[in-house]
Amino acid sequence: MTLALKVEIPKEDHHQQLVSCQVACPVRTDARGYVRAIAEGRFEEAYLIARGPNPFASICGRVCGAPCETACRRGKLPRTDADGAFVALDRPIAIRALKRFACEQAGVDTRQPDSVWRNLERFVPTVGADADEMAALLHAFSGRFPRVDGISVGIVGGGPAGLSAAHDLALMGFRPVVYDTERVPGGMLTIGVPAYRLPRELIRREIAVIQALGVELRCGVTVGKDISFAELRRRHRAVLIAVGAKRSRFLGLPGEAGPGVYGGVDLLRSVAVAEPLSLGADVIVIGGGNVAYDVARTVLRQAAYDAARTAARLPSTRRVRLVSLETLEEMPADTLEIREGDEEGIERLNGWGPTEITRGPDGRVTGISARRCLLVYDAELRIAPAFDDAQRQHLSCDTVLIAAGQATDLSFLEDGGKDVEQFRPGWPKVDHETLQTTAPGVFVAGDLAHGTRLIIDAVASGKKAARSIYAAVTGRRLAPEATTAHIPLDRYQRERGYEAIRRVEIPMLDPRERLGAADRLVEIGFSEEEARREASRCLDCGVTPVFDGTRCVLCGGCVDVCPTLCLKLVPLSSLDIAAGNRDEDSAILKDEDRCIRCALCAQRCPTDAISMERVQFRVDWRAE
Repeated sequence: MTLALKVEIPKEDHHQQLVSCQVACPVRTDARGYVRAIAEGRFEEAYLIARGPNPFASICGRVCGAPCETACRRGKLPRTDADGAFVALDRPIAIRALKRFACEQAGVDTRQPDSVWRNLERFVPTVGADADEMAALLHAFSGRFPRVDGISVGIVGGGPAGLSAAHDLALMGFRPVVYDTERVPGGMLTIGVPAYRLPRELIRREIAVIQALGVELRCGVTVGKDISFAELRRRHRAVLIAVGAKRSRFLGLPGEAGPGVYGGVDLLRSVAVAEPLSLGADVIVIGGGNVAYDVARTVLRQAAYDAARTAARLPSTRRVRLVSLETLEEMPADTLEIREGDEEGIERLNGWGPTEITRGPDGRVTGISARRCLLVYDAELRIAPAFDDAQRQHLSCDTVLIAAGQATDLSFLEDGGKDVEQFRPGWPKVDHETLQTTAPGVFVAGDLAHGTRLIIDAVASGKKAARSIYAAVTGRRLAPEATTAHIPLDRYQRERGYEAIRRVEIPMLDPRERLGAADRLVEIGFSEEEARREASRCLDCGVTPVFDGTRCVLCGGCVDVCPTLCLKLVPLSSLDIAAGNRDEDSAILKDEDRCIRCALCAQRCPTDAISMERVQFRVDWRAE
């Protein structure tokens, strides 16, 4: 039997697509760039590369969902035993943890905000290939594209989307004013992400850099109460709505309304603003995602018992159970969240769907009734749970926290925003290219633009909205202009044994010590030695062997020497492609996911037909 090979002829953007971590990042952070800089000990440069397109780099170094790691080619390499038999796939580079390390060396973690900003002004324009978007914005200062002159933009919501938009608008010359209903800015960063994952001082410092650009923050101001949306539109040339999905979504269960039942997001907010809810000693959290785990782990920390009791789960400690429709394998929560929750004593009940919250004669919660969930998703992977009514159980508890989704609140649009059409309550109609609503001069970003996603998605949409506001106000569209450069590397070499290094585990605080305080950080982070070792595992996908067909003598030496068997020399007639002389020509096939950029093929080639080249691409913005 002959196996068919799937072969693709490289497209024009082939080399840009090679850097899969950067392609996967919503703001196109050059993760390869800062990871390799760490490996070589260039820590300040690593930070500035990470910070270039992302005003919340330090925060993302701690809590980002890291789509870059999911796309990392290192995680696609097969590992084999001494006999060459497949063992498992390798694990991706710990990109998020390495970003945190870089930020701790030269970012707001350890430096004052004004110092960080001066370094950005000095550094970024000289390395636009690695920090392209920030460089393009800074070019506004030197006339690369026309800056506006202090035009005011109102932003409703001081979370990652609203503040990212404010950051870029300020660089463009606007005067952004951010209105937030909370007493402190940060949105869900502050009121939704627990302090054991994200230090509050770090949030304050990152926002201080944005304020240094001239962004005005007005906290404790509720639009629709303290100021109407109509007044905002009169005050500002454009308005951006970035309020996020900060309301808990309830399930409509019998017994849900009443004391002892709270939304998960409401619990997180109450802890963040020091307005604690009255919780019992036996708590059930309904949900299976990251927010559900944030809620459950936060409840454990509110008990304030000593670490010696944590692992033993003594009867006097608070009991927290998490009930989810999904099986363990289907749970949407990150694997790390699940593992850490297990370590801290959270009890999981997978595959159960609540049907009722039961209450006693006095109205207090006595438990929940649940039935077995047989199937969560249908064939199209839509949520369509199927249940077995014959399998039921009652779980006793005194408090229920529901973390099964979030909702928005756009009630402030009643006064001055009725021309903002909504396709369903709380979700406005949006032009997905411009993020503009049906109302002139009104834009959205973050959850309102794309639904609840990652923090880095909110950052990306805020920056996109800023560009659209610039176009709407000035009449000049900011158009990207991409350039690609190939740089031959005559002395290219890699760290000895890099291909065999196993992923360095991110140091964590011992489970027995985590629950001693609500803000005790679980993740310790890399030391310099650990960071450089982990960074050295990066395959440096921006480097690639380039083949010169006019010099190739078809000796097959490159194929023979390749340690991962990523090269194959075949007659062109065996491929279903329209190229060359099919009767006489040959083709070299290359599996990009197996290539480890070792350069053995280039060293082996007797005619110098193969060279190792670094591909750099950058995007400049021009107004047109």
